[in-house]
Amino acid sequence: MPPLLPFAGVRFDPDRIDLTRATAPPYDVIGPEARAALAADPHNIVHADLPVGDDAYVGAAGQLRVWADQGLVVVDDPSLYVYATTDPPCADGAPARTTTGVLGALELSPPEDGRILPHELTTPKARSDRLDLLRATRTNLSAIWVLSPAEGLSELASPEGPPLAEVTDDEGVHHRLWRLDGDRAGAVAAAVAAHPVVVADGHHRLETSLTYRRECHESGSGPGGHDQLLSWVVELSDDQLDVQPIHRVLRSSADAPAVADVLDAVFDRTPIDLPSGTSGAEVAAMAVADGAPIACTGDGTWRLQRRDHPATLDTAALAEALALADDDGGLALSYDHDPDACLAAVGPGTAAVFMRPATVEQILAIAHGGERMPPKTTFFRPKPRTGLVWRDLDL
Repeated sequence: MPPLLPFAGVRFDPDRIDLTRATAPPYDVIGPEARAALAADPHNIVHADLPVGDDAYVGAAGQLRVWADQGLVVVDDPSLYVYATTDPPCADGAPARTTTGVLGALELSPPEDGRILPHELTTPKARSDRLDLLRATRTNLSAIWVLSPAEGLSELASPEGPPLAEVTDDEGVHHRLWRLDGDRAGAVAAAVAAHPVVVADGHHRLETSLTYRRECHESGSGPGGHDQLLSWVVELSDDQLDVQPIHRVLRSSADAPAVADVLDAVFDRTPIDLPSGTSGAEVAAMAVADGAPIACTGDGTWRLQRRDHPATLDTAALAEALALADDDGGLALSYDHDPDACLAAVGPGTAAVFMRPATVEQILAIAHGGERMPPKTTFFRPKPRTGLVWRDLDL
């Protein structure tokens, strides 16, 4: 099973840098406007993790060197780290959820080895972007998120003392980081190494790292930092996980099949009377409560019932409908975990399809069966904050 190794964490010096301004959400949820706002601070991690402009990836590597030369970062002795996120208190009085996991350098292995099990397909553009960044920086700027069935892992990794770094993000989620050394670090590593892990988030970065490792070996490099990947290992437990759906927006040009015809290839549609002023979040909640995806089109709102195999994932059923469509490139599919943004996109020729979240049991079954969900099926939250700690492959 995959060993979890200590690494020399690189961090912004909290005595010199405001971590609230220097850290960022994961790269794949940052739009252009959000990136511009983050990049207004010259020390924000987006300058390295989401670079723009000519020679963007070379510029990212240069930015990391500048911060180091200016003494704005510290390098820890090799260790594992505890990383915990805590949601803000719930308005309905439900207790806040804390997710506690361990950051370490996970030994890479391909899916066929059965040690690190993906559950989702990836898209080529995202793989290419992350590979170019890794080649230029030789740095894991953010951790992938993997799930371990090691019972009691979260308790074993329970932090002690004040954190090395902490920050509260714009959603009110509190992020904290501690070093984990000594006997407890050894016990955590042994627990993780006893089982295969399932990838929750970071499939593109996993595939990128496997490609980069192969490139390094083919070029004559021996064992090194390219053989591991920065990973946040969280116990596979319902009280540690919040899995949300990623919804779809389907656009049809004038010469493409109508959206309704695409849906009708796989689904039976039942009309729903959607009151004026209903929010996208409310529609998404209806999909969960009704036990079926919901499509909002320019012509109305519909409950979708899969005609065959009703237990199929919503995203898989829609992917099948798109595959059956007689399309010459006039259909466009985009993804958004924000249901209000999806509903706002609805208009002539454009539909928002609200998905139900995949369950932990479905994710496990698909991963262990060697299959993959369609891209952008699962949205695990709250995601680790980029910029609290990163891993230089040469340290």
